[in-house]
Amino acid sequence: MRLSAALLLVATLSACVSAPRQQQAPPPPPSTVDPRQVPPTESVPPPPATAGFRMPEVLEGPGLAGIIRQPASALVGRFGQPRLDTPEGDMRKLQFRSEACVLDVYLYPLAPGGEPVATWLEARRASDGAAVDRLACIQALSRAR
Repeated sequence: MRLSAALLLVATLSACVSAPRQQQAPPPPPSTVDPRQVPPTESVPPPPATAGFRMPEVLEGPGLAGIIRQPASALVGRFGQPRLDTPEGDMRKLQFRSEACVLDVYLYPLAPGGEPVATWLEARRASDGAAVDRLACIQALSRAR
């Protein structure tokens, strides 16, 4: 019994002891380069103006053909004057509202410097903001006009 207790104590204590660290060699001193021996770098042309352009995600699906990829003028022609028209950078958000629902349409350019067109939309109930079927909201807004 004493031997078991002693072995258990030794095993427990050995788990607490860390292995000795190995000595690492110091890093080599930095090398010095004679600037006259470095070949000149080629000048790199600046990136084109389109380098920062990111293609937006475009919502696809049945019943969206008359809205997706349409400019704001076509949407106003279909749904009337928007409740909100919020530009932000190259993006534009139009919000249309009826008693049944609210439709948020997001317009982004599909090419650098292009006209923003509808690329995404979200629909919700006007009463409590709960998500509703996009196509049902589009139909309700079209009838309300």
